[in-house]
Amino acid sequence: MARTDPYDFFRVRVGAIADLTPSFRRFTFVGDDLEFYGDPGYDQRIKVVFPTPGTPLDAMPTGDDWYEQWRQQDESTRLPFRTYTTRAVRREQREVDVDMVAHDVVGPASAWIAQARVGDEVLILAPTTSHGDVSFGIDFVPPKRSDAILLAGDETAAPAIAVILEQLPPEARGVVVLEVPHPDDLAYLPAHPGFRIEAAARRDEAARHDHLVPAVQAAAAALAPAGTGAAVEEIDIDREILWEVPRTAKGGAALKSAPLYSWMAGEAGAIKALRRHLVTEVGVDRRAIAFMGYWRLGRAEN
Repeated sequence: MARTDPYDFFRVRVGAIADLTPSFRRFTFVGDDLEFYGDPGYDQRIKVVFPTPGTPLDAMPTGDDWYEQWRQQDESTRLPFRTYTTRAVRREQREVDVDMVAHDVVGPASAWIAQARVGDEVLILAPTTSHGDVSFGIDFVPPKRSDAILLAGDETAAPAIAVILEQLPPEARGVVVLEVPHPDDLAYLPAHPGFRIEAAARRDEAARHDHLVPAVQAAAAALAPAGTGAAVEEIDIDREILWEVPRTAKGGAALKSAPLYSWMAGEAGAIKALRRHLVTEVGVDRRAIAFMGYWRLGRAEN
């Protein structure tokens, strides 16, 4: 049955699992109605709902007010969900690829990733082919013209960066800064003829951000023209979400052109520091920077 809502839940099952690198595991999901799964492109966000041993997927509310109903459920039994990026869609084959980060089990999502088998089911909240002009869930919104693009993040941002690189035109120019857990993860990103990729594996968890922050600072110094810094309001990342995506009222790019457009995502502490550096110290126009604090150290995120 065709989907008429711009966003909807798809009940899917695992059709295949592939370990791309030590940290990136690709799940190919299959389902009879995935021919209606929409994919506007770039860093399209989706929600994946995981079953738990005591709570089946049928317990997840899926109506228009699903989130409010979910919040009203008992916290001990309501189903967990996490945010991911659509990696690829093959509607004729009714398949969707989602790349997830495999790491030590620290919660229900990482437990599912570690234990999932072919045939296991999840729910995916995603755009449908009836999405029309709906742009919610896409945060890569560059100006029509930019001299350079700076993409940066940790392993949680890597799938989105990969799709952006694949979909940018060959004449696009810029730098990618990526920090990953394992040296073999460096092969995850696809190449782009106009982008220099500065990726590194951290020595251990204590060295998180040791590559990401200084490498972004160096790239911004090389790519951004001299500007006048502006104060940014500080965000308490322990209480608030660090998420700032400049757009017009209709959802388009906030600027028609910019010398540098930057998209940065990952652990909120690093993104907060980079946000302050680019806007206040380098003087990059904040209307040309998208910041997404995907997660916070020591805290599970839905």
